[in-house]
Amino acid sequence: MARDRVADRQPDAGLGRDPGRPVYVISVAAELVRVHPRTLRIYELEGLICPARTRTNIRLYSENDIRRVLWIRHLTRNVGVNLAGVRVLFELEERLGTRILETLYEDRDDTFKNGHGTDSSDIQDKEKTPAKERND
Repeated sequence: MARDRVADRQPDAGLGRDPGRPVYVISVAAELVRVHPRTLRIYELEGLICPARTRTNIRLYSENDIRRVLWIRHLTRNVGVNLAGVRVLFELEERLGTRILETLYEDRDDTFKNGHGTDSSDIQDKEKTPAKERND
């Protein structure tokens, strides 16, 4: 019965979730972003993320940290940027005070959706055509 009452409770609308509040231990954070916990430690050593620490030195990750790790994964796996390049991009974002990565990503998606981008077949055709015959 007690479980039913707890499940029926509605969260307070005024509390809201704070994306900067560190709540996830390393194993949960790693599972959320589908990486090994060691990968998160490497990202920390490289200066790409800075999780909070408890008094007993346990790493705690926030929603913002999780979002940042997802960007790191996207840049390294899908775009081909190495960790040093990711660090430069993040530093550039901080210096400019803007979200350039999100803007670039959205602009790229819009370009492909509108049919103005280069798709993979165009790239493959250029690779097959000798440079003398191409007009790039």
